[in-house]
Amino acid sequence: MCALVGNLHRYNGLMPLIKNRPLATLPFDGKYRLIDFNLSNVANANIKSLFMVFNEGETRSVFDHLGGGKEWNLDGIQNHFFVHTYQDFIRKDDNNSSYYDVVIDYLRKSKSEYAVYMNSKILCNIDLKTLLHIHQSRQQDMTVVYKKVSMDKTQDDDLLFTLDNEHTIREKTFAKDITTQEEVNLCADIFIIKTDLLIEILQQKQAGGVLGNVESFLRERISSSTNAYEYTGYLNNIFDVLSYYRANMDMLDTQKFNALLYSSQKVYTKMKNEVPTFYSETSIVNNSQFATGCMIEGRVERTLVGRGTSIKEGAEVFDSLIFPSNIVKSSATVRCAILDKNVVVDEGVRIEGTPEKPVVIEKGSHVTQDIIGG
Repeated sequence: MCALVGNLHRYNGLMPLIKNRPLATLPFDGKYRLIDFNLSNVANANIKSLFMVFNEGETRSVFDHLGGGKEWNLDGIQNHFFVHTYQDFIRKDDNNSSYYDVVIDYLRKSKSEYAVYMNSKILCNIDLKTLLHIHQSRQQDMTVVYKKVSMDKTQDDDLLFTLDNEHTIREKTFAKDITTQEEVNLCADIFIIKTDLLIEILQQKQAGGVLGNVESFLRERISSSTNAYEYTGYLNNIFDVLSYYRANMDMLDTQKFNALLYSSQKVYTKMKNEVPTFYSETSIVNNSQFATGCMIEGRVERTLVGRGTSIKEGAEVFDSLIFPSNIVKSSATVRCAILDKNVVVDEGVRIEGTPEKPVVIEKGSHVTQDIIGG
């Protein structure tokens, strides 16, 4: 197999967290990034050729995180990974031909019999080798992954399936057109298809001057001849601040934490050689997780804390996501909030949201006054 990872969608509901980064590089559970799960899925399947596409202006954090790809075994002699920048103005001027050429060239040079496609908003830890075996055994043109979820875990543009049986698709529809169902079959936008067939699809679209991308073409091709594979592990659909917040908070549930991060599939991330987190005698910690290099002197409950964060004596943090390199000073209170990187919260300041509407503090902010939201 070769792999393609798409990162072209931008969800306004995630602003300002994705102001200068793609959804793929959003921090997750203290020390991970969302893209780590796609990269780990690729590494665990021993896939040696990977193609990633990002919007123009979003790649700095990608290269900073990926480096040479060592952690995901992408730096070997036989391994290759490519990052392509998708530019809207070029795409419109040349009817997407430059994008098609790059993807087709990659697929041909990969010399792979099958291609697997994943996007970045679906968080899961899937065994791609098992997916390949099932695809081969059912002898269909394409296999698409789905997951049974509650309707509140979908957004308007998500595809939902009606199935005749566990792997025959009768109908596909957008979530915005469904109003009555409580549980639905969510398309996880993970596809496996013969590489030659994907090349043929792209060439047809290119010849017709059709604007689009790999994901949109694979979605379009879903029919009754498409095999459906039900994923039964932990999965979350991240498309706005609330869904992102809840996915992180799920990691404080031992069962969900183990299902995602400690299944038979390992999850790899960028290594940091740092000292462990230090907890002073004044610290009070309950049901929280910490990455390395933190200094904890205050009270922290039901919170995920990123690398290199300092929570001073007398400070209190509850039900929050704290990104790396933040400082919460003495007597400050943070509740139901997401603090982006390099935020400083001054002494005595209160930042308070609600579980349904967490407050988001932008990267690099210096908070000197109370922020009460929700």
